[in-house]
Amino acid sequence: MNWTLEVVVVPVSDVDRAKAFYSQQLGFTVDHDTRVGDGARVVQLTPPGSGCSIVVGAGVVPDMPPGSLKGLQLVVPDIHRARAQLVERGVEVSEVQVMGESPNVEKDPLDNVGFVFFEDPDGNGWAVQQISARG
Repeated sequence: MNWTLEVVVVPVSDVDRAKAFYSQQLGFTVDHDTRVGDGARVVQLTPPGSGCSIVVGAGVVPDMPPGSLKGLQLVVPDIHRARAQLVERGVEVSEVQVMGESPNVEKDPLDNVGFVFFEDPDGNGWAVQQISARG
């Protein structure tokens, strides 16, 4: 039996601002923007090529303060190209950081160990890791 992670809830203070950041600046696809009952709103967005989406909304996660989610991670085949896209879209992103030695150092010294980091407007923390070759 497969167990797939499909959705991660990201706590935000302003749904419209978060929707704009994730869709316009990060390039996530807006899957739906739905109002549910008494002031609750759910916006689901999916990173390009991902099988897992995020949800931002109002009245969705009362026990998670905006900006409290850390350690979210995206994976890309080329960290320099990904960083350039983020910078071009106005995202404040770190320089490329190398965290260890690549097991594929002959092919690409950044494989598995090249990262950049950024936060959304509420301070939720994201990492982007380069993995261009999977075993």
